[in-house]
Amino acid sequence: MLLTSIDPFVQEFERQFDRFARRALNQDGGITMPMDGLRRDDDVVLRFDVPGIDPNSIEVTVDRGVLSVTARREEEYGENDRLFVRERAMGAFTRRVYLSEHLDTEAIEAAYDNGVLAVRIPVLERARPRKVEIQRSERKSIKA
Repeated sequence: MLLTSIDPFVQEFERQFDRFARRALNQDGGITMPMDGLRRDDDVVLRFDVPGIDPNSIEVTVDRGVLSVTARREEEYGENDRLFVRERAMGAFTRRVYLSEHLDTEAIEAAYDNGVLAVRIPVLERARPRKVEIQRSERKSIKA
């Protein structure tokens, strides 16, 4: 996968530890944006879960190799409504992904469908898998 050059096992451990620490300290307020990333031959696809989000509130930006996804979920209540339990997070939240230099950040595409934001990032031609031809040399036999 070409998202970072860090060992993916170490990266996943650090991500899980950070998530646990934020929950333990209640710093993230419960707001999360889960993501799946997959590599294909010609591109990388990132899928973000953003249920209940107005697609017009989603913003995808790229700046110096960092992809940022920002979304906002708000709910309005009537004058006579009394909230007695809240488990769904509201407000703005952002997810940042550090992109490899092997990705074409000029050709990023994003689409929203059924609560999932899919971001497609093409892999540059020089970084795509290719078959390497094997040269065969002819042996000259020595006659004695």
